[in-house]
Amino acid sequence: MSLLRLELWIHAPVERCFDLSRSVDLHMLSAGDTQERAVAGVTKGLMGLHDEVTWQARHFGIRQRLQVRISAFDRPHSFADSQVRGAFSRFDHVHSFVAQDGGTLMTDLFDFDCPLGLLGRLADPLVAAHMRKFLAQRNQVIKDVAESERWRAVLEGG
Repeated sequence: MSLLRLELWIHAPVERCFDLSRSVDLHMLSAGDTQERAVAGVTKGLMGLHDEVTWQARHFGIRQRLQVRISAFDRPHSFADSQVRGAFSRFDHVHSFVAQDGGTLMTDLFDFDCPLGLLGRLADPLVAAHMRKFLAQRNQVIKDVAESERWRAVLEGG
């Protein structure tokens, strides 16, 4: 079991940060390195409680599919997504947002287990480092978009 915690302060309102974080379109924009795209379920726009999306991406050189569901939702404070089907034994990802100092403190808690028993536990540090980098890149894109006028194109369609 691994638990990753990332925090990032964003100079933008909490509602904007929350909505950008649940945007399928922004997620695909932020995940260019893994060629991630939504292939089933909610494939564009904003996700809400009980919505599911299936992502197809390339991680560690292997094309994978990951189906997730929004399992908790409290706009604009937090939401969680959990694996339904995919490469992990399980994962839960909690996204939290707190208005702070004229902006938003965004926190990710990514709690996961690798599959394959002992082999998975041996691979855990490598997977944790990969996921930390992936989430940090995603969060930086959210910050960059939220702090510019580009958020309008994502959330307002123009």
